[in-house]
Amino acid sequence: MKKFSRIYIEITNMCNLSCSFCIGNVRAPRFMSIDEFSYIIRQAKPYTNHIYLHVLGEPLIHPQLETFLSAAHHFGMSVNITTNGTLLAKTQKVLLDAPALRKVSISLHSMEPDSTYHKEEYLRDVASFVTAATDKGIFCELRLWNLGVNDIDNEAIFAPLCRLLGLNNAAQEAARIKICESGNTMLAPQLFLGKAARFTWPSMTEPPTEQPIFCHGLRNQVAVLSNGTVVPCCLDSRGDIALGSIFQTPLAQILSGERAQALYKGFSARQPSEELCRRCGYAKRF
Repeated sequence: MKKFSRIYIEITNMCNLSCSFCIGNVRAPRFMSIDEFSYIIRQAKPYTNHIYLHVLGEPLIHPQLETFLSAAHHFGMSVNITTNGTLLAKTQKVLLDAPALRKVSISLHSMEPDSTYHKEEYLRDVASFVTAATDKGIFCELRLWNLGVNDIDNEAIFAPLCRLLGLNNAAQEAARIKICESGNTMLAPQLFLGKAARFTWPSMTEPPTEQPIFCHGLRNQVAVLSNGTVVPCCLDSRGDIALGSIFQTPLAQILSGERAQALYKGFSARQPSEELCRRCGYAKRF
C-alpha cells in the first residue's frame, strides 16, 4: 500500500499574479528542469500514485509543462493541478491531450476586486476549459476559498460562470443556496464547487496557538519545492521545515530522518515539534 495519498511537486515558484492573500515568494525564482522532475518522480513512485503540481507559483507558466505531463504519464502517475485559471486558454490543448491529467482545481478567488485582468474573458476561458475537460472525464473543481471576506462578491463571479457552463436552474440554485457554506457541492458530472474560509499561511510572524494541533503532513502528504527541498506539507512554501534535499539524499532516508520522525510523532500527540506548525492557520481546519 502506498504511504501518501499525494505528493506535491512545485515545478516553479513563480506566478503571473500577485494576490493579496498569497504569502508571496521569498526564494530565488526557479523553474524545475525535466531531469529534476523525472528524478523526483522516480523517488516518489514507491510512496504514491498521485502528484500535485502545486505548492507556490503558477504551474501553467512552466515552458515545459507538456513534457512534464508526458513524463508523469510515463511513470504511471496521476496528475492534479491547482491554477489561478488565467492561462487555461493558452494551455488548454496541452492539458486536454495529457492522459496523466486527473484533476484541475481553479482558484476563482484569485479574481480580486482590484484585479487587472478582464472578468468576462477570464470566466469565458474557465468555462470553455471546464466544459471540454469534464467531457473528457477530467475532474474540475471551482474554488472559492474566500468565505467571510467582505469585499468579495462571489455571486458576481459564480452566477455568470454557471450560465456560461450551461448549468440548469436547479444546479445553479443548489449552489447559490450553499455559496456561503464551507464544503463541496457537485454541480455536474466531474464538476465540483469547493468553498472554504480564507486561511492564514503559516509564518513565523504569526502568533502561536496553544490549542492541540493535528496535520496530515508526513501522514497523507509530503511536498518537494522547486529547488528539491523536501517539506512536510504544501503550506511550507518558504522551506522553513527543510527535511533535506531530494537531490542530495534519497527520499526514503529523508522521511526516516530524525526531524521528519519527530514531526510525525508530534502530530500524533497533537503537539507538533516544529514552531511553524504552531503558527498555521490552516491546521485549525483539522
